[in-house]
Amino acid sequence: MDFGTLLWLANPSVGSFLFFTGVLLLFLGLAGAGLAILAVRRYAHRDAKSAGDLSAPKPRSDNPTAFMTASMQAVIQKLRDQEKELEALHRAERERAQQTERLSEAVTHNMPAGLLLVNSAGLVTSANPAAELALGVKALAFRRYSEVLGENSRLSLLIAGCLEQGRTYRREEVEYMAPSHELRQLGVTISPILRGSTEVTGAICLLSDLTELAALQKQIHMKENLAALGELSAGIAHEFKNALATISGYAQMIRSEAQPETELREHSQKILDQTRALTHVVTEFLKFARPLELVDEQVTLRPLIERIMSELDEVVPDVTLTCEGEFSDVSGDDALLRQAILNLARNAAEASADNPGGGRVIIRGEIEHSGPMPGQRISVSDNGSGIPAEALTKIFMPFYTTKINGTGLGLAVVQKIIVQHGGTIEARNQSQGGAEFVVWLPFVREPLRAVDSTAARA
Repeated sequence: MDFGTLLWLANPSVGSFLFFTGVLLLFLGLAGAGLAILAVRRYAHRDAKSAGDLSAPKPRSDNPTAFMTASMQAVIQKLRDQEKELEALHRAERERAQQTERLSEAVTHNMPAGLLLVNSAGLVTSANPAAELALGVKALAFRRYSEVLGENSRLSLLIAGCLEQGRTYRREEVEYMAPSHELRQLGVTISPILRGSTEVTGAICLLSDLTELAALQKQIHMKENLAALGELSAGIAHEFKNALATISGYAQMIRSEAQPETELREHSQKILDQTRALTHVVTEFLKFARPLELVDEQVTLRPLIERIMSELDEVVPDVTLTCEGEFSDVSGDDALLRQAILNLARNAAEASADNPGGGRVIIRGEIEHSGPMPGQRISVSDNGSGIPAEALTKIFMPFYTTKINGTGLGLAVVQKIIVQHGGTIEARNQSQGGAEFVVWLPFVREPLRAVDSTAARA
């Protein structure tokens, strides 16, 4: 009989305790062994599965919780893969959109025509550099077009008609006054931006600066008129001068035979005076109509203008003459250029002589290196009463004059001389009062070809 049995016999309560303790330890030992065997089998099963499939572990179907967890992980992994794929597609699409936007901005920025986008509220939402250059205004974006272009300007009225009525304007030519008070000729095409078929959400305005083209067309038209006028004058000038010479001869004979202080002598003298005036008009007309023969030489402008000012100081001593700015040499005829600038300066001095505060004439020079052809700009300004608005468009026309005793050929001859030198001339009123004539001459004059009217008709 062992010690435990003896102890149980000697003390039954202690023996019961030891018995149950032993049974418990035995049960725990068996449970631990079972769990160990189960763990070994599970790991062995997982290793066998891993050898055939390298993807994420898959649970046995006999374990629902683990199977559900693994299935959710697989779905999440697929969603993540699809999210990455969608993100890559979105990134590629965004890059294409950005590239398209950059291309559109580059095209708009570099296009030679001006582009204005105006929304339905009348705000300029976009403007390229060509539009700012054509309009002479910087920072056009988010400003009202009526404020920039002028409330009653022709261009503002066209944009308003497009926004309000949905009208389209194609190849319109409008005059536009820039903030620098420079009158420009613009070619305009305006079309509405539609939402659906009727709702106007904005307007697209394409602008082209036609100022130089209009000036060129004007010069061509003027040269054609000069050629026609010269051809006409060649036919009548000889007969005119012969008739005047005959009238003048008979008037001199009558005056010589008439007694002094008689009506006959007085009338004959009036006939002589009128024939002299007509002879002067015909001579000036022939100067205007006859083709000019230019001497091609280098003309230094500053000494030429200083000589003109010295001559005018003696003729109009009450008028202050000032020469300022930069002057260079131009290619042309010294005598003809002197005649043109002297005529302009004399007209300016006569126009400002009646100013109560004293007449003032300023001859200003400016050298221009920008643009397609460099040249010399000469402005002759005065503080007189200015040029009437109705005369600005006619002032260079032959026989049009605002003077009582003028022939109307002085400025026409000036314009012809400047044009024959390859330059331009413009008349305008100054904002502070008085008139200003602006002459532009190229540094190098291009040779002009004479046109044979007989050959041209053939």
